[in-house]
Amino acid sequence: MSYRDLFVSPSPVFTGSQQTFEDAKYVVLGVPFDVTSTYRSGARFAPLAIRDASLNIEGYSFRTGVDVEDLKIHDLGDLHVAGDVELTLGRLALVAQDLFEADKVPVFIGGEHTITLGVMRSLDENVAVVSFDAHLDLRDEYLGLSVSHTTFMRRIKEDVNPSKILEIGTRAVCKEELDYAKESGIDYLTAHQIRKDGVKKTVETIKGILDGCEKVYVTIDMDVLDPAFVPAVQNPEPEGLDTSTLLDLLEAVCDSRVVGFDVVEVAPHYDQGVTATQATKVIFEVLGFLEQARKS
Repeated sequence: MSYRDLFVSPSPVFTGSQQTFEDAKYVVLGVPFDVTSTYRSGARFAPLAIRDASLNIEGYSFRTGVDVEDLKIHDLGDLHVAGDVELTLGRLALVAQDLFEADKVPVFIGGEHTITLGVMRSLDENVAVVSFDAHLDLRDEYLGLSVSHTTFMRRIKEDVNPSKILEIGTRAVCKEELDYAKESGIDYLTAHQIRKDGVKKTVETIKGILDGCEKVYVTIDMDVLDPAFVPAVQNPEPEGLDTSTLLDLLEAVCDSRVVGFDVVEVAPHYDQGVTATQATKVIFEVLGFLEQARKS
């Protein structure tokens, strides 16, 4: 019996179309976990809301010419989460390892951003992490917790030590995080700098930073977008990116080196489906970028 049989249950199917696990290239896993949320909770309901949106928006992309209905996708269901953070992250790491060893490209739907730590524990230091997020999440501790949605990126640096950490869309930090980023060689591009430089120059900067990286894991916190576009995130922060800019930057990142990605921090009860739809669109487009890269 595999870990995915032990720790995962079926759910409504992403996009409504299901390939067998063996035939699929992309495998969706929901992680309905938000135990350490500190402002607005509810990301545990996001996997269901995003799946619902995926059944109701069109899947064809004018950016890539790819229709998600043509992709080989298997929805594995939802991880069995627990109130214990480390127990949940441990299960996630085991299931993620199953998927990577089966040569799948996993799509993790959170859940809070802490889940990225579980995924990264299943990978090695040869993988670069690119995080689209309003926050650096580099605190050493917050509200007495050393593992939470505010500290997970620091734990990734310490526990996994990936070949590169690049954070994009930054605009909400504390001094401790800035100091740690500088000391640890963690790169970040602020939302302000992205607007000042424009997409073309920012893409060149991103490609320069990732030059030489063998593998890339992408994590997308939906609060990287401005709250005007995504009102239902757990930690909204003004002066964010717009959707088109985010997708333009994701297109630059999502090449053949990407081994998997996650989309996190949607709290669907704070709006009427707008944010879940945005998250679904992001997943559709990233899948298109990855498929396009693999065929080129």
